[in-house]
Amino acid sequence: MLTKRIVPCLDIKNGRTVKGVNFVDLRDAGDPVILAKQYADLGADELVFLDIAATLENRKTMHDMVLKVAEQVNIPFTVGGGISSVEDVDALLHCGADKVSINSSAVKRPELINELSNKFGSQCVVVAIDAKQIDGEWFVHLAGGTIPTDIKLFDWAIEVEQRGAGEILFTSMNHDGTKAGFANEALAKLSELVNIPIIASGGAGTIQHFADTFIDGKADAALAASVFHFGEIPILELKKELKKQGIPVRL
Repeated sequence: MLTKRIVPCLDIKNGRTVKGVNFVDLRDAGDPVILAKQYADLGADELVFLDIAATLENRKTMHDMVLKVAEQVNIPFTVGGGISSVEDVDALLHCGADKVSINSSAVKRPELINELSNKFGSQCVVVAIDAKQIDGEWFVHLAGGTIPTDIKLFDWAIEVEQRGAGEILFTSMNHDGTKAGFANEALAKLSELVNIPIIASGGAGTIQHFADTFIDGKADAALAASVFHFGEIPILELKKELKKQGIPVRL
């Protein structure tokens, strides 16, 4: 059985790691390069680095910071933010990224998923989906959750798999930063509909929330930010507890 992955997320704005609630009210969480090294040393399985203002500010991801982070870590490292072409991905992989995460650019031009998958392999392509539940229906949002669309989460997930995505990073905007648990019902449905790994994001507050998203939400990986950044849940302690509950993890 494949081990479940624990993935700290570094949301970057103005060169600093930040964290908010429901995608707003951002507060500083430290130097991303220092945090990345700490997480690699403390047993994280992967890292996700999201330049959250790149799309809004219509610019590319900060390559110099990606280089610095890549020098510090020995675990798979995914980079997202402002990626819209094969050339962008080529540059990031040369800076040391292992995978890329695309979101708004994939919705605006879905063929990008095919192009990246064909050029670099599906294992390199993570499609991030930020969605909000409105009147019982999940809708995709763009540009760091600021632009609503009429695209339905589950339809879009099926399409991104068909186009060659290797993983889906699903963030529930309703749950983000609330520390009330992941959107396990939606996650379980996603895992039924697609055959690629699903990374759960949004809502981690306790160790049990991680266990629940692996068991009830059928997630393949769980991503979190503030509970790791502010020392609320040590990664090793989290993994030991998951193992006790019969969830396969890498210790």
